[in-house]
Amino acid sequence: MIQPQTHLNVADNSGARELMCIRVIGASNRRYAHIGDVIVVVIKEAVPNTPLERSEVIRAVIVRTCKELKSDNGMRIRYDDNAAVVIDQEGNPKGTRIFGTIARELRQLNFTKIVSLAPEVL
Repeated sequence: MIQPQTHLNVADNSGARELMCIRVIGASNRRYAHIGDVIVVVIKEAVPNTPLERSEVIRAVIVRTCKELKSDNGMRIRYDDNAAVVIDQEGNPKGTRIFGTIARELRQLNFTKIVSLAPEVL
C-alpha cells in the first residue's frame, strides 16, 4: 500500500533514483495505491546529467510493494521494496531498461511495454 509521503525506489534507467508519492490518481479521496496504479511523484534523488532533475513532478506506475498481493490463482506475492517505473502521459516508460521482477498483473492493466522490458515477470 502506497500513500502520499511514501518513498519509492526506481526500477528503471530513466535517471531518477528515489521518488516520493504526492498523490494517488483515481477517485478524489483515494487513500492507497497498489501494484499497477498510477501515482504522481516528485523526484527526491536523481543521477547527474540526465533529463530528469531533482524536485521534478512526474507520473509513475507502481511495480513492487512490500504489502502482499493476492493473485487470481491464490498465490501471495510480496517484494522486499516499494518500487515504481517512471512513465509519460501516454503510459510508456521513460527508461529503456527495467530492473528487478515485475508483477504479472501489469499485463492486464495495459502496461505491456513495461512487462516486455522486464527481465522476470512473477
